[in-house]
Amino acid sequence: MTALTYGIQLPVQSQSTIYAEPWEATAGPDDLAEIARTADRAGFDYVASCDHVAVPRRLAAAMSTVWYDPVATLAFLAGVTERVRLLSHVAVVGLRHPLLTAKQYATLDHLSGGRLVLGVGAGHVQEEFEALAVDFERRGAVLDECIDALRAALGPDEFPEHHGKLYDFEGLGQLPRPAQEHVPLWVGGSSPAAVRRAALKADGWLPQGDPRERLPAQIERIRRLRAEAAGGGAATGYGEAPFVIGAITEPLYLGTPTWDVGRRTLTGGAEQLAESLRAYGEMGVHQIQVRFRCRSRTELTDQMAAFGAEVAPDL
Repeated sequence: MTALTYGIQLPVQSQSTIYAEPWEATAGPDDLAEIARTADRAGFDYVASCDHVAVPRRLAAAMSTVWYDPVATLAFLAGVTERVRLLSHVAVVGLRHPLLTAKQYATLDHLSGGRLVLGVGAGHVQEEFEALAVDFERRGAVLDECIDALRAALGPDEFPEHHGKLYDFEGLGQLPRPAQEHVPLWVGGSSPAAVRRAALKADGWLPQGDPRERLPAQIERIRRLRAEAAGGGAATGYGEAPFVIGAITEPLYLGTPTWDVGRRTLTGGAEQLAESLRAYGEMGVHQIQVRFRCRSRTELTDQMAAFGAEVAPDL
């Protein structure tokens, strides 16, 4: 088992009722910046930002309409951090032309010194697609071609080339190029189509909501799909780096809480949490995305710092 890396989906920038804490409603840029700085100091591999362009009224009560733009958010945080990677988790790239997406994220990678991880997903809000004149029913096929187009547009060539059913471009130059020779591309989602897409077209997989007991079967399917494709001579992935399997852990609280942190939250001392989280590595996970129950920014950053100092060394 290799050591687990750990990252965090940033609070404040998306405020779905599923996971947002009450204090986030009045938080803003200063809070985001301090949380990102804490992640940078505490050894977090990445900070992540979500993507929704517009939330329909029917979903607003559950999802909220607070969804910061991921490119703007990650660029802002790149300027106040030094080493932590910048993950879009996930960008709904099918909502935009791949050349536009490539321009935005290539610039972000260039300005941050090569810290981008491009996480992509199919999306799920029909009205959002309709408002932007994108076919919601064919969003899987749209994403598949977007990934191919982005592999070309984020590569080393100043004049990338792609010829597909939906997008066709060549002879159009884009500078600056990404600082990385290959921008890591991870696919998010846990449906059969998403898992297959991750296995065959990406550098990594970002599950969405899989409890830990479901992960071994999903991981085995990814390994099988990649092995079958490699055996048949098919290209997989986006570069030569090892495929990265992720997991979203249960909510965490390091220590003994004096308030109701919810029945699913993992609590306890550093070794107790580390022992529980090491089980992810034993099943084949490479990176875990953690979330901490907290009542304020200070409580969150204290939890993050303690996790980095006390739990991470035993992962």
